Amino acid sequence: MRPIQARISAGAMAHNLRVARRLAGAARVFAVVKANAYGHGLSRARRALAAADGFAVLTLEEAANLRQMGVEQPILLLEGIFGPDEIATCAELDLWPVLHYAAHLDWLQQQPPPRPIQVFLKFDSGMHRLGLPLAEHAATVARVKSLPGVAGITLMTHFAQADEAAGVDWQLQPFLRELAGHGLPWSSANSAALLRYPDTRGAWVRPGLMLYGASPFADVTAAELGLRPAMTLQSEIIGVQTLQAGEGVGYGQLFRADRTMRVGVVACGYADGYPRHALTGTPVQVGGHTSRTLGRVSMDMLCVDLSECPEAGVGSPVVLWGEGLPVDAVATAAGTSSYELLCALAARVPVEEVD
Repeated sequence: MRPIQARISAGAMAHNLRVARRLAGAARVFAVVKANAYGHGLSRARRALAAADGFAVLTLEEAANLRQMGVEQPILLLEGIFGPDEIATCAELDLWPVLHYAAHLDWLQQQPPPRPIQVFLKFDSGMHRLGLPLAEHAATVARVKSLPGVAGITLMTHFAQADEAAGVDWQLQPFLRELAGHGLPWSSANSAALLRYPDTRGAWVRPGLMLYGASPFADVTAAELGLRPAMTLQSEIIGVQTLQAGEGVGYGQLFRADRTMRVGVVACGYADGYPRHALTGTPVQVGGHTSRTLGRVSMDMLCVDLSECPEAGVGSPVVLWGEGLPVDAVATAAGTSSYELLCALAARVPVEEVD
């Protein structure tokens, strides 16, 4: 059997949720499990994060799956509804859609649900992605309050730079200032805001990345935040080559040795979810020692430097990210984000669940 494997730790996810709950204070916690729980598996995450006050997903299908798994907590639909026909399903499954587009209000008025539903009313406070105009909040809130199909309203926004030096105040303060008079609960905090800005807590927080043990910040590690990695992608060396000075390795010969050196070939490639654009220098761990990738990642293999690992050979364990090697460090070196690496784990990679 090919030696690559992903180990998913339920204990790490549960630990990270406890960190989020502690930071949330009196606010309730939506565990964000969209995109197959950031690659960790929806069913696994549902069990590991069972203590969450609610779950947040992208689609009706994800929400229906959670209900079939026995989830009774509130389920938030982060991108809302995609047609008026989905309103009845929200009522049937007790889903809370995010209303971010004027047509959503029209649909609710024209096709009210068979029983009133909770809604999150999302306003654009500066990200300019999804959200109703903040300047029109008075009329918008009044209209939604008048709809017989609405049981309750929570106000919502999303931050563009909570993980950067610019921070959140330039969005948070206008949002709170404009909407304070409505006396409604509100939600704004993603992982970065929850970790760094207590003023963003509101009634509900929406941690995602931090639940899986990765840091949203470029300058702070997950370990420094008290988080534990939930996914460890591991494999083994399946071949060893000795390069002479001037010889290259892999497609395009992008790496050439400047001395005699040993190179390990690892059973992991971009078809497994490892980024093809991770060039020479991306960190890996070989037999417990930090090393680096060499040259171009292939579909099924990548090459690593064994110069500092003289005892390594065929069968030596390799950690691509996870325990002992933060996914954030790999993402930074590869010019991408930990979000992308975790979500990109391929279906062909066997998964072992651990405590």
